[in-house]
Amino acid sequence: MENFYLFVLMCILLIILPGPDTAIITKNTLTVGRSGGLKTAFGTCCALLIHTSAAVLGLSAIIVKSALLFSIFKYVGAIYLIYLGVKTLWSLRKKEAAATMDLNTKSQFKHTSCLKQGFLTNILNPKVAVFFLTFLPQFVDSGSNALIPFLIMGITYTVLTAIWFLFYVSLINQISTFMKKPKAQNMIEGITGTILIGFGIKLALEKSYN
Repeated sequence: MENFYLFVLMCILLIILPGPDTAIITKNTLTVGRSGGLKTAFGTCCALLIHTSAAVLGLSAIIVKSALLFSIFKYVGAIYLIYLGVKTLWSLRKKEAAATMDLNTKSQFKHTSCLKQGFLTNILNPKVAVFFLTFLPQFVDSGSNALIPFLIMGITYTVLTAIWFLFYVSLINQISTFMKKPKAQNMIEGITGTILIGFGIKLALEKSYN
């Protein structure tokens, strides 16, 4: 394995760039609270570990090289992101009715949904598989067995992601007092929903990496 510290630096720069994972974690932290944000981040990290395993086993390579499989993952992921965006926007119109729901039942549903949303948003994004198979090999010695280096780099990337989102969720939660005012929250949810739909459309238009 070559230039591990450079790999870590590049990972940090890539992780802090906003994407679908950041958008869904932001939404769930603001609407559910710190616990919801952390559950979403945990779901994202679980998906990253699966991507790591898939890259090591060669499954990601099959997906990337197969136009059909890439398209399936791409469109399913795009539809899911658009669904989350539309659901977020639609929830703005149903807040008065939702306020009458039992709080405990509502909280339990949201917390379960947060983990699932974080997991599905990441696992259904074929660009993550592309990232693992195009970025990681650049730090592996030519001609060497890539199994262990891939595992180390995949786990390192997941741990760095977890650390960043832990900080990010805590930060959002700290400044959310004024952000949770009805008008501010409605505006943020509207923006987030629109961004998720935008990410979904962008993913749907993404070309295969063949």
